[in-house]
Amino acid sequence: MRSSIPRTLKSLAILAAALAPAGLSQMPSPVPSPTGEVTGPTAQLASPTPQDPTLTGFTAQRASWHLACEQRFLELPRSESFREHLRTITENPHPAGSAAQARVGEYLAQAMERAGLEVTNYPYDVYLPELTDDVEVHIVTPVAMQLSNREPALPEDRFSGHPDLLNGWNAFSGSGDVTGEVVYANYGRREDYLVLDSMGIPVEGKVVIARYGGNFRGYKVKFAEERGALGVVMFNDPGFSGLDAYPDGPMMSGQTIQRGSVLTLPWTGDPLTPFVPALPIDGDVQVERLDPSEVPLHTIPVLPIGYEAATEILSRMTGPDAPPGWDAPMEVEYRLTGGPDLTVRVRVNQPKRLTRATNVVGTLRGSEFPDEWLILGAHYDPWGFGAIDPNGGTAMLLTLAEALGELASDGECRPRRSIMIAHWDAEEYGIIGSVEWVEHLREELEANAIAYINADGAVSGANFGGSSSPSLKGQIIEATKAVTYPGTGEPLYDWWLARAGEDAEEPGLGNLGGGSDHVGFYTHAGVPSAGLSSGNPSGVYHSNYDNFAWFERFGDTTWVHGPMIARVDGVLALRFANADVLPYDVARYATDTRTHVETLYRVAESRGLEVDFARLVESTAELDAAAAELVAARERWVGSGEVDAGRAEAVNRALIGLEKAWLNDRGLQGRPWSRSIYVSPDPFSGYASWMLPGLRYEIETDDRADLPGWERVYIGAVRELAERMRGVAGMMGEGDG
Repeated sequence: MRSSIPRTLKSLAILAAALAPAGLSQMPSPVPSPTGEVTGPTAQLASPTPQDPTLTGFTAQRASWHLACEQRFLELPRSESFREHLRTITENPHPAGSAAQARVGEYLAQAMERAGLEVTNYPYDVYLPELTDDVEVHIVTPVAMQLSNREPALPEDRFSGHPDLLNGWNAFSGSGDVTGEVVYANYGRREDYLVLDSMGIPVEGKVVIARYGGNFRGYKVKFAEERGALGVVMFNDPGFSGLDAYPDGPMMSGQTIQRGSVLTLPWTGDPLTPFVPALPIDGDVQVERLDPSEVPLHTIPVLPIGYEAATEILSRMTGPDAPPGWDAPMEVEYRLTGGPDLTVRVRVNQPKRLTRATNVVGTLRGSEFPDEWLILGAHYDPWGFGAIDPNGGTAMLLTLAEALGELASDGECRPRRSIMIAHWDAEEYGIIGSVEWVEHLREELEANAIAYINADGAVSGANFGGSSSPSLKGQIIEATKAVTYPGTGEPLYDWWLARAGEDAEEPGLGNLGGGSDHVGFYTHAGVPSAGLSSGNPSGVYHSNYDNFAWFERFGDTTWVHGPMIARVDGVLALRFANADVLPYDVARYATDTRTHVETLYRVAESRGLEVDFARLVESTAELDAAAAELVAARERWVGSGEVDAGRAEAVNRALIGLEKAWLNDRGLQGRPWSRSIYVSPDPFSGYASWMLPGLRYEIETDDRADLPGWERVYIGAVRELAERMRGVAGMMGEGDG
């Protein structure tokens, strides 16, 4: 099959112009000043946005100025810039701790400085595995066979033979060389191991083989190690996509290998410095570090393989048939044990040491309230090249930084509050770089951070979606009305709503779970967070095939969806940065909380438990009333046109504090680092989102004894949030006649 010919930047510019949203010319739009006077290169009216905007929290004069600036911004994110940034960042493999990663960090800093942002590096010394691929897996008996654990180079993929690529490996595996009989554990979920327990099939002294999916890979290992397993081998489940395998199509082949961390600790971030930042050991301020022997890291060897190699093991198993639903779409008979004749060897040598990880943060300083921050971020460390994960998001953020810098360059449209664009290091090993920054600046973030918008792997194709905390949902939906979906002439909102289902009143936004850099902001510091993305089907996750060759053939092939996400993120950031009163969607707190209680009822029913959360549901009526009071006060105040900056600053500080009503310094059951009682990653799967997790834990562990106590905690938090809302409403109503 022929390789696609890389498009030149000139042809990309022509293509981008042909597919650009209607009304997005390169002529700068006129800009009304905040007082309403039209200025700029022409005296014509600015082009309208795709739909009449709803600007919450703006006076009429401020809205006129903002909308003209917003229209100018929408013209600025460029396809050729997005493509060139992605091409440059992904020229070489650059995992955390490598010299190539340091060079990428320098490139990010230089690009943001050229765009006009103030750039600060935040270095940390964190405990990471050394970059070694000294791993192997063998069938020992009944045949001697070393199994492949690296993707082969492909003639269709000019990147796949790069000499710096590594074998398949799992960060924070234990080191060891073990041989044993085999047990198949399906997805390696908590419930899968419980099934094996109930069937009397021990994993003690055995090598567990489990397929990816269903939970965070670290829990596959955790549950196996707790039961005395010798080691774990994980393999890709090919699924039923119906699309061709790479390189003929976008999906995984039998030789595609998913790398990834297996770190599972009661805290997130650096393993040796829970709750405090891992400041450099050569810095002025020193922090106390745990000894690695004090940290419950995995001790058994773990590694990943492709499904072709896994078939060599599974096809030789002779034990009892696997339960229904445990079969992957591979042509083997799935059995639970291999019997004494089948033995597998797993060898991993993985030394660990303190390693420098550097976050690169650019700031477009606000003109009036520079200490109020809207933060957008993505990690920049991959397992190999990382064209999708994470650097589709990285390149988009650089495109956004350039657009925002250009917008602010003449002073007419500089945002009133600061917008930060952050590039996090060492996320792939355990969400480490961003968490160290959150721990480093926690007090400032709790006081100053308006929102965090995550962009991890945010661009790889055409399908838009997102997840969000309640207070950002309304503004995300409104932002999509201001952006055109490429090639259609229709607002992104209409494209999105059309795919939400016949009865949907608005597009759906999911709940944030685990697995990315929002975790520190949302679940530890109580900063409202969201993640927006646009993607295509892909089967190259964490593999050596996640590279520019895949992206230009199967990802954002016309280079228009990166700029689209930059526009949505930028509109969202600018509206929060410029509003007189922060436009949080406060009404969602009550409606979303009731939805989450309904989920708890369904979970309890599925586990045969009877629960009663009537008092909690009743308490949300207070939230409804307080939110209505706050919304009415905000509308009256901005409608008067007399919002003085000093009083508004105090009001907005109080609005930033609303989300903190959900913080509890005792944390969750067994997880004191997780301070938000509103949301957390599922402690048994890692990726999924648990809403109202204190209650959810009691239900999932079949222990109702503490449910009444936790319900009282939640009722207290709801009432605290309602009281804070009423307080903000009162601040806005002061002096009303």
